[in-house]
Amino acid sequence: MEKIIELIGISRKYVMGTEVIHALRKVDLTINKNEYVALMGPSGSGKSTLMNMLGCLDTPTGGKYILNGIEVDKMLDNDLAEVRNKQIGFVFQTFNLLPRSTSLENVMLPMIYAGFSKEDRNKRAMEVLDQVGLKGRMQHKPNELSGGQRQRVAIARALVNRPAIILADEPTGNLDSKTSVEIMGLFEEIHGKGNTIILVTHEEDIARYAHRIVRLKDGVVESDEINPSPIRTKALV
Repeated sequence: MEKIIELIGISRKYVMGTEVIHALRKVDLTINKNEYVALMGPSGSGKSTLMNMLGCLDTPTGGKYILNGIEVDKMLDNDLAEVRNKQIGFVFQTFNLLPRSTSLENVMLPMIYAGFSKEDRNKRAMEVLDQVGLKGRMQHKPNELSGGQRQRVAIARALVNRPAIILADEPTGNLDSKTSVEIMGLFEEIHGKGNTIILVTHEEDIARYAHRIVRLKDGVVESDEINPSPIRTKALV
């Protein structure tokens, strides 16, 4: 299988006054293309730090990070931002949508940063909104949408630049159980189309949708296991 992410001895420490906090301690982790991985761990386990590292939102204080053949651990901020925009689509618990912008405008945003023409942005954004079941909601603003619809907009925005990796941080944290099942069904469809999905969650029932579960504790990988029976569902679009 082809590696898409390789972490070798990744460490991250923070100095707070006289105290040194070791958030990650020499973590080794390999994720292959088109894997569906859940990252789990209690508060303080290092899973948020690891997510920031995987998403190129933070840089390690030790070790090596190779993303899709690119060594990113030594990159400067501008170069990291470019890698992020091209390689990774982010989905957050709080949706992070612009409140005064329509669904279409929110989804187009990463394409503006990537330098696409207005015509290309419009066409692609409409395509992914249709893909997530929001064909009739393109001109709606976030306050005119339900929580599940807002998360669908956020997923469409994550997909718009055709990234190799979708990084989802507690994507069902603000949703009721029925809507959570629908959103996880959507991730299942996206995975089926070839994306690598990394799901960060503290909920066991959500982690069980993934094909592999990596558990962190005290900044180290405590266990890394294949899920023998991932939950199967269908997105209700």
